[in-house]
Amino acid sequence: MTNSLRPHGQHGAPLPPAQPPVDGVPSPRAPQNSSSSQISQTSRGAPQSASPESKPVKQRDAFFDNAKYLAIVFVAMGHAWEPLTDHSRAAEALYMVVYTFHMPAFILISGYFSRSFDMRPDRLKRLVTGVAVPYVLFEVAYSLFKRWADNDPGHPISLLDPWYLTWFLVALFVWRLTTPLWKVVRWPVPLALAIAVLASVSPDIGDDLDLQRVLQFLPFFVVGLFMKPEHFQLLRRREVRILSVPVFAIALAVAYWAGPRMNSAWFYHRDSAQELGAPWWAGVVMTLALFGCSLVVTSCFFAWVPRRKMWFTALGAGTLYGYLLHGFIAKGSRFWDWYDAAWLQTPYGEVIATVFAATLITVLCTPPVQRIFRFAMEPKMEWAFKRDATEIARERANA
Repeated sequence: MTNSLRPHGQHGAPLPPAQPPVDGVPSPRAPQNSSSSQISQTSRGAPQSASPESKPVKQRDAFFDNAKYLAIVFVAMGHAWEPLTDHSRAAEALYMVVYTFHMPAFILISGYFSRSFDMRPDRLKRLVTGVAVPYVLFEVAYSLFKRWADNDPGHPISLLDPWYLTWFLVALFVWRLTTPLWKVVRWPVPLALAIAVLASVSPDIGDDLDLQRVLQFLPFFVVGLFMKPEHFQLLRRREVRILSVPVFAIALAVAYWAGPRMNSAWFYHRDSAQELGAPWWAGVVMTLALFGCSLVVTSCFFAWVPRRKMWFTALGAGTLYGYLLHGFIAKGSRFWDWYDAAWLQTPYGEVIATVFAATLITVLCTPPVQRIFRFAMEPKMEWAFKRDATEIARERANA
């Protein structure tokens, strides 16, 4: 019932390391240089980590951990809904609304916690160990998985063409490296938006490093770079929370109407307008329109994120784990034709699929899973880097 294009499965993503290395999104109270290396991924999903001379790590901000956990749950549910959208208009509407805000929310948080990123050696090391290395490992793992699970022995292993969820790690690596540049230009957000618009009308960019997504999602990262704590406080005001309810309801209604009429591949930001069969000027209009809509709906999401510690708050530090690991099940469900079961195409089946996705991603964000896969998500790799005199002096001072 929908004419949406489904490129080979690359969709949302979460935040890689910054404060807690694995999660990428440290507490706003703790400076980026206070801990280790995740949209997140990310956010993991967000910023860079800590420096030897940094002060003891302060308590994480529950709001951001809650936001990351809830966003990654929506990512998993969106992947579970995708095969259902051709048979259910309601699933298509929910799918489109979720894709309006879950990636922008992750990227915005990543930008917020990348504000202090510079080219200091310890931060560059954590960018490599917390983002680049997980990208290489999971790009290879996903490619091998596709060869086996999809009976496709010829599927190539290419670090230049991210497959499925790994695109976010490439994007985060590039965005963080450009952080110093955005701090010196005069109009960073308009410039980033202009770059995104130009990318949307440039079909020759190609698939290398998924640059279309890197460039089209760039404005959200830059917005995050220039956000301040008071901006998040503003979004959590009671009036904003109340107003967000009708706004979100309107978004669902519009998505329900637009489902059969609109190509939902626009939400992936993975292709140019011409590649989606639209005239070039549609790329300009859609990029600007979706940027505005995403900011509004993302604000509604942040307005309802709990600010106090919840039962799931601690899981916010494991979103990169959940993000990368759940992709094997999400893709496997298609390779093994799980969605061919007739009962899954019923409202009851859609609810079951939603609950399963939320439960799975929750389990994959837990500390036991983090401990098992830390070697791939947060490798120390001290053997790979030189130790400069400054770092040695800091260690001696802290001894």
